[in-house]
Amino acid sequence: MVEELLITARANPKIDPSLGIWSWEIPVYLFFGGLTAGILFFSAWMILRNRDEETPFAASRYAIWAPIVLSIGMTTLFLDLEHKLYVFRFYTTLQPLSPMSWGSWVLLIIYPLAILLTLATLRKGYPMLAGLLEKLPFGSLALDLSERFKRPIAIWTIPFAIALGIYTGILLSAFSARPFWNSGVLGPLFLVSGLSSAAALAVLLAKQHGERLQFARIDLGLIAVELLLVGLLIINLHTGSGPQVQAVQQILGGPYTQLFWLGFVLVGLLIPLMLGWLEIRNLNPVVFLGPLLVLIGGYLLRQLTVDLGQVSTWTNYASQFNPQLLELLP
Repeated sequence: MVEELLITARANPKIDPSLGIWSWEIPVYLFFGGLTAGILFFSAWMILRNRDEETPFAASRYAIWAPIVLSIGMTTLFLDLEHKLYVFRFYTTLQPLSPMSWGSWVLLIIYPLAILLTLATLRKGYPMLAGLLEKLPFGSLALDLSERFKRPIAIWTIPFAIALGIYTGILLSAFSARPFWNSGVLGPLFLVSGLSSAAALAVLLAKQHGERLQFARIDLGLIAVELLLVGLLIINLHTGSGPQVQAVQQILGGPYTQLFWLGFVLVGLLIPLMLGWLEIRNLNPVVFLGPLLVLIGGYLLRQLTVDLGQVSTWTNYASQFNPQLLELLP
């Protein structure tokens, strides 16, 4: 066997030997972005299905949460930016091959759609707020026009909400330099997780028992799909290249095993799945525990994914300075 010595001068702080540039701000942003996508999807979907009586909260009162939640997420993203004054440069170009560029434009479109959908449901969902808005110049006109075009707004909202939910996963999966992120499963997984979190939030906020029960059923199905996608992600990585196998070992006996399986899978998916099954049979004594655990699990998924991607790498070496190695250089 021929032994080879690789000597490199690479020593990039926060990059070698593992990435260390994303802190808590990015997982929070990804979580609230996915939650916003789910809120807009369910709100628009119930409007298009004329479910005002069966799901009054989702059809009339849920949309207002979208711009609030998205603003929180965008604030954390802004805090993460190194050069905050240059954020406008995202919108001076559109790079077709850059998920971050596409995501920036999707966010730019999502904001007005979320506001318009809120205005379209404000009089029915929040009449007091609508009354205050009507006192402002053009307030009544904005409400009238939004209500008039409520269905077209809802139609346009659905595809952009789906795009936002998928984007939060593709943003990472397109980063092929990190083996754990380099999987096409992340996009669908983050979309389903965002929808599940939004369904759980609807269970917490809705007042009508029938509506809570309906969203509990929806969330039950979404959790099952999410478990399937988590399994596919693990299989995809475990049958991939050597660095991908090493990356997934972080949750298969490595340092992230307990947090992934006990925190995310058990607490964030399996226990809510069991509680949801009891809920739809009116056997759950703690109605709000399951949805809360789903929200915690949704955040843990993003936090774990960001952390695991940053510690995974295609090159295995220890960053160490040795003056004697300099003598070996030509």
